[in-house]
Amino acid sequence: MASSINVFCAWMVISLVLIINAPTLEAVKEFKVGDELGWMVPSPTNKTSLYNQWASRNRFRIGDSLVFEYQNDSLVLVEKWGYYHCDASKPIVAFNNGNSTVTLDRSGLFYFISGSPDHCRNGLKMIVDVMSPHRHNPLSPAFPPEPFSTASPPAHNAAVLASVSLGSLVMAPVAVLLLQPYYYYFD
Repeated sequence: MASSINVFCAWMVISLVLIINAPTLEAVKEFKVGDELGWMVPSPTNKTSLYNQWASRNRFRIGDSLVFEYQNDSLVLVEKWGYYHCDASKPIVAFNNGNSTVTLDRSGLFYFISGSPDHCRNGLKMIVDVMSPHRHNPLSPAFPPEPFSTASPPAHNAAVLASVSLGSLVMAPVAVLLLQPYYYYFD
């Protein structure tokens, strides 16, 4: 009898540890590039940053997909050099059907340009940063990092230094409550 209770208690503790420490599962998302605007040459007032600003407002994960809707144009996934030079001559993949879906199958940067060099030079290009599974604070490729500061670093907060995982805080009292009857049994 006691061994079955021990097995049950051990199973409960292990189950709680796994549930509390399990990563949050998030659904794969589909993003329409540019929202209502779609994939088209931006107006002259925001021509170079429109799509990179759109991309920086979203968090992309592996498995998400981008839907590009466009007319009289094309979409080309290129390497970094092709992006900065608006050169579609060495595409990774190219589309011209007006409604293209690209699945983000890895973490890192994806470089998209228009197949028309003039459209690309007028701002029809975008960098998408796909977060790695363990990356919590992605940097946006659309905005450069802040300049180096010579100011002294901020003092460490005691709360940060004494932080303990939620799993540890919950599991200690649970283990005590579950195992409390056995303290009397072995006395």
